[in-house]
Amino acid sequence: MPKLSIIIPAYNEAHRIGKTILAMDEYFRRQSYGYEILVVVDGAKDNTADVVADLQGQMKNLRLMDNKENHGKGWVVRQGMLAASGDFGLFTDADNSTSIEQIESFWPYVEKEHFDIVVGSIEVAGAQINEHAQWYRRALGHWSKYLIRAVAGLWEIHDTQRGFKLFSAKAATEIFSRARIDRFGFDIEILALGKLLGFKIKEVPVVWNNQGESTVSLKSYLEVLRDLLRIRWYLWTGKYGKEQ
Repeated sequence: MPKLSIIIPAYNEAHRIGKTILAMDEYFRRQSYGYEILVVVDGAKDNTADVVADLQGQMKNLRLMDNKENHGKGWVVRQGMLAASGDFGLFTDADNSTSIEQIESFWPYVEKEHFDIVVGSIEVAGAQINEHAQWYRRALGHWSKYLIRAVAGLWEIHDTQRGFKLFSAKAATEIFSRARIDRFGFDIEILALGKLLGFKIKEVPVVWNNQGESTVSLKSYLEVLRDLLRIRWYLWTGKYGKEQ
């Protein structure tokens, strides 16, 4: 059983997924612990799955889950986390915007301080941001964080949306088996579930390099708002199997 499973959700990532996988594999082959990389393709319209399949011949620790229909980032992250075999599961973005070696700063929190969930953040001291995003994304991202924290009951977590989160196997199973949000609001839901279920959560600063190629649109922000209200309702009504 590997120590770490890395889950990469991928939609139309053929132009950069290969570079990301090779960089991760090169890094982890130098480490002393076992690993696996799971790429979960979300009904891509390009040849993302073919690129990953070709790389499987070069590395034994690479797994491909090729969904032919698009379900949403939350859906495929959930699929990958529940299929992972590692002691810990990390989901991260296909663009490697939070470089993989930053996982090393997470280990002391799960191994020595016994946190169940560690989330990468650009909103706590020590974080670095290299961003090339549209003005509206910067503005909406800034103000939406406060709304998310207040409505979801996550005021103590400053950045819920970064795509670099580590879970113990136990936390991953209990959280993702209950999760219902299929698209961009899923980050909020899994942290709200983690808190609801009593798991210890730690927020850790990361270096984030956003190259401005995100598929997150203005419409996506409206969908997150809708999902946020759904999460609040689910928490109030005990839809997750445990009342708040």
